[in-house]
Amino acid sequence: MKRLLAGLMLLAGGGVGAVRAAGPGDEVIIVYNTRVPESREVASYYAERRQVPASQIYGFPLSTNEEMSRVEYRSALAEPLARKLKEQKRWEIGPCIISATTNQPGRVEWKPLTSAIRYAVLCYGVPLRIQRDPHLKEEGMAGLRPELRRDEAAVDNELALLPMTVEKLPLFGPLRNPVYTTTNAATLSPTNGVLMVARLDGPTAAIARGLVDKALQAEAEGLWGRAYFDLRNISDPGYRVGDEWIRASAGVCKQLGLETVVDENARTFAAGFPLSQVAYYLGWYDEHVSGPFAQPEVEFMPGAFAYHLHSNSAGTLRAAHRHWVGPLLAKGVTITMGTVCEPYLSGTPDLAAFTARLVYLGFTFGEAAYAAQSVLSWQTTVVGDPLYRPFGMDPDRRHRDLEARGSKLIEWSWLRLANLNLAVGKPVREVVALLEQLEATRQSAVLTEKLGDLYLAQGKPSSAVHAYRQALPLASSPQQKIRLLLTIGERLSALGRTEEAYADYQQLLQDFPNYPEPLALYQKLRPLALKLGKQAEAEKYQAEINRLSPPPPPAPASPPAESKPAKP
Repeated sequence: MKRLLAGLMLLAGGGVGAVRAAGPGDEVIIVYNTRVPESREVASYYAERRQVPASQIYGFPLSTNEEMSRVEYRSALAEPLARKLKEQKRWEIGPCIISATTNQPGRVEWKPLTSAIRYAVLCYGVPLRIQRDPHLKEEGMAGLRPELRRDEAAVDNELALLPMTVEKLPLFGPLRNPVYTTTNAATLSPTNGVLMVARLDGPTAAIARGLVDKALQAEAEGLWGRAYFDLRNISDPGYRVGDEWIRASAGVCKQLGLETVVDENARTFAAGFPLSQVAYYLGWYDEHVSGPFAQPEVEFMPGAFAYHLHSNSAGTLRAAHRHWVGPLLAKGVTITMGTVCEPYLSGTPDLAAFTARLVYLGFTFGEAAYAAQSVLSWQTTVVGDPLYRPFGMDPDRRHRDLEARGSKLIEWSWLRLANLNLAVGKPVREVVALLEQLEATRQSAVLTEKLGDLYLAQGKPSSAVHAYRQALPLASSPQQKIRLLLTIGERLSALGRTEEAYADYQQLLQDFPNYPEPLALYQKLRPLALKLGKQAEAEKYQAEINRLSPPPPPAPASPPAESKPAKP
């Protein structure tokens, strides 16, 4: 056992970014709205939790709406903040010579030569969006595509270019992000023209405050759980890149040992999809929160990231049931992103770049978010503690720490270890041997379910069913229990164990009377009841199927005779 474990541990230690401590609070400035009392409370709370000096907290009288005009943005927020930073010598702006390239002549650019800060945190109550100025006229607008000749933007995304304020950048359209796809976190700095701006926000001030608490908890204990990726399986060249980003993100998570679920169905996750113990979610393209995310409870783990790609995903942060960002925050997510207005797909975050930097390179959330955006002065808002670094600790060190503390989260670390070894090609039988011999497996629904999955991969469905049954009473998550019951029923049906499958689906209905897709269960139960000769029960399920099934669409009307196409 020890020899097997040593070999597996050795393999699991590779391919993870270097360990770095969490970003210090003295690299952060905090901005709040003096007209919203809760805004100052959130600012003070964050400063206390992240040890941000009081001199780096700035209050400005701003609109109490989620929108502000371009004039107000400039006169009430951007210019006063820039003055404060200059007066307090947070940065020193000066001329920087930019060498000529094949495409551009050399020039002098004014930006910070030194900067003591890297991050800005906007607190609940600071407006979200800069309104469009319909009268805007600037040189160069005519050369841009008509849909980009506009100046509305996310406040965060506009403020990210505050270091370039002396340059008088154009207001219309998106501007190139000079640090897009960087793999060196140190380049994400005002000295390279970018201030990493995020916000602590959401439907309520309490939710906004909680974002830092969950981030700190996950930094201390690790971000654990399952990673879900919901593709559209789209072939349209104009949209395919969205799927490519999500698929590549899934590959990163799988290679680094996260339990990864990829859905190729064109539709988004159905309401009854058993979304359990969520650490990571990427999907698209519903306008409003849907499927399992619209249910009363979503099993987000502390520190979880979730992002749904949609043009208006952050149309408001104040609503708990509209669009996506607000509802995700209300349901317990710790970090997320969204767009406040139509960005077009190329103007949304590069999800593959984001995932690689957050999960693989160990960037902070703020660093990963700004390395993933090809453009700034545009529509993306970044919500959550930008200092949060969920994958900053080496997996081996994290594993030893959890063991030393006797933490129940060790089950997830063992699961990650198993997945890491599968990812590098270790034989399934060796990983099975490890899990079978671990004492932790006997106490863990997470590890026992994984053992069942591996038995299936070995072509042992009966052993898999046995493992899933053992996991059921250990399940600490309702959604995991639903998944186990659904999986057991499916496998028993395939094995011809009809009576057991029938009892399993009935147990699911009994244990979870509010399961959001009862029609799907009745459609499984009816044919099983018929096979077992339970005619009365089959009729009962048929009646429920009839009641819950949507009516068929009306038949298309025949066109009038005079409108039929003429014969050739």
